[in-house]
Amino acid sequence: MRLLAALAVLVALNVTAVADVNAQESQERRTVLHAPDRGPDEGEGPFERLIIRGATVIDGTGGPPRGPIDIVIEGNRIVQVRSVGVPGLPINESRRPGDATREIDAHGMYVLPGLIDTHAHTGGRSQGTPAEYVYKLWMGHGITTIRDPGSGNGVDWTLESRERSARNEIVAPRVFVYVRPGAGWEEGPIDSPEKAREWVRWAARKGVDGLKLGSYDPEIMEALIDEARNNGLGTQAHLGQMGVARMDALDAARLGLGSLEHWYGLPESLFDERTVQNFRYDYNYNDEYHRFGQAGRLWKQAAERGSEKWNAVIDELLALDFVITPTMTIYEANRDVQRAREADWHDIYTLPSLWRFYQPSRESHGSYWFSWTTQDEIEWRRNYRIWMSFLNDYKNRGGRVTAGSDAGFIYKLYGFDYIRELELLQEAGFHPLEVIRSATLYGAETLHEPKGVPIEFGIIRPGLLADLIVVEESPIQDLKVLYGTGTLRLNDDTGEVERVGGVRYTIKDGIVYDARQLLADVARIVEEAKAAEPVATGGSR
Repeated sequence: MRLLAALAVLVALNVTAVADVNAQESQERRTVLHAPDRGPDEGEGPFERLIIRGATVIDGTGGPPRGPIDIVIEGNRIVQVRSVGVPGLPINESRRPGDATREIDAHGMYVLPGLIDTHAHTGGRSQGTPAEYVYKLWMGHGITTIRDPGSGNGVDWTLESRERSARNEIVAPRVFVYVRPGAGWEEGPIDSPEKAREWVRWAARKGVDGLKLGSYDPEIMEALIDEARNNGLGTQAHLGQMGVARMDALDAARLGLGSLEHWYGLPESLFDERTVQNFRYDYNYNDEYHRFGQAGRLWKQAAERGSEKWNAVIDELLALDFVITPTMTIYEANRDVQRAREADWHDIYTLPSLWRFYQPSRESHGSYWFSWTTQDEIEWRRNYRIWMSFLNDYKNRGGRVTAGSDAGFIYKLYGFDYIRELELLQEAGFHPLEVIRSATLYGAETLHEPKGVPIEFGIIRPGLLADLIVVEESPIQDLKVLYGTGTLRLNDDTGEVERVGGVRYTIKDGIVYDARQLLADVARIVEEAKAAEPVATGGSR
């Protein structure tokens, strides 16, 4: 009887997978441990009057660095941003704000808005990643806000985490809860426009922030997007290969889709010599080597850069105020798996269970290395060149591109590989100031606009929430200084190679966190897990 019951469950899961593979992937990520309550030694504040003294400010708007600046924070709000001098001369003491309850000496340091990860899964059971581990990796890298796409740990779980974070009861970024259609609902499948609208209204009453959409029939997709807009909910979508032939990125944008995750649907909207991807004849979407290997051959099937078709698609997406969250980092191992596998943070910061999840497997999502070849990597490198050119053209024409990581898969670690996403945006042609704008202001706008309210964070301005990061080195000169492991530099005075960088302080809601201590907590979690279950990771093999 138990065997029959188990088989029945497997059959039910298989039916669900046929209907919607993305929903199956969500089910596989349930459920991780909630974060523990914030300890008395975890973060200081908020303060009656906190002043960050003498910093160089990168305000998130795309404007250049400026300093020295004093930033005054009262409670959880910025109340003053004041220039107190010019470089090379002593501080103008007459311009300084008065006394403070707490001061941070940031002379020679850089202050940025808190970073926003617009595609950030809060761990998963398959990866064995408790929420504390994931949250502290994010916060240790200055990520003060995340959008959880799909909320794979459950709607109620993610809503509870959002509220605990909002009350600062846990060490965690702000959480925007985006859920998959049907999640948490007990009224049957979303198999008609009417059911779609009913579910959206139910989700809105639950208090979610938006929807994570996949490949749905056009009439259902239209109902989901329209009803979400009617209820002040945002929409993001992964237009997977199972449905993109009926709805590409342009089709979805015309219906009002807010933002596109990854890039599926963009090349298809640029097809001018075919209507479906040139799949290999033995292609099977459930074989992830087929899925990801063939995806690396997709952009070259699109219209040429600069062609009439290329420009027409960009023009229409711009007119529709369409947002792109490319998550280039999550696919990067496809163009150089050894680089991703051997990243120097794995030894200290990657949990044994997560490392095991990454290994070649026909079952674990994104672990398709059982058949990866040199030619696959070459195809993906070519894929990136075209993809990046589209992103850069879209940005240059006024389009909004945000920063998202989708970490937890494919050798990509939370926090660290968000910073890698910033580097990839620079590789695509973005100036570092444009990169930081994508990671701050553009992310904030994307999260606030569906609600019809002004941004509460994302730039450094009086009146906004005090979500900030303090860095000892300039990220404009080198984004690598944002990595928790910093970067290597030769000290010409000593002749020694040193590690420099890393976020010094992460400030959320006016609460000051020692970013290095947060990462030390993560290292301790990993060390304890290794003691219980030894496994070689990264370069230790």
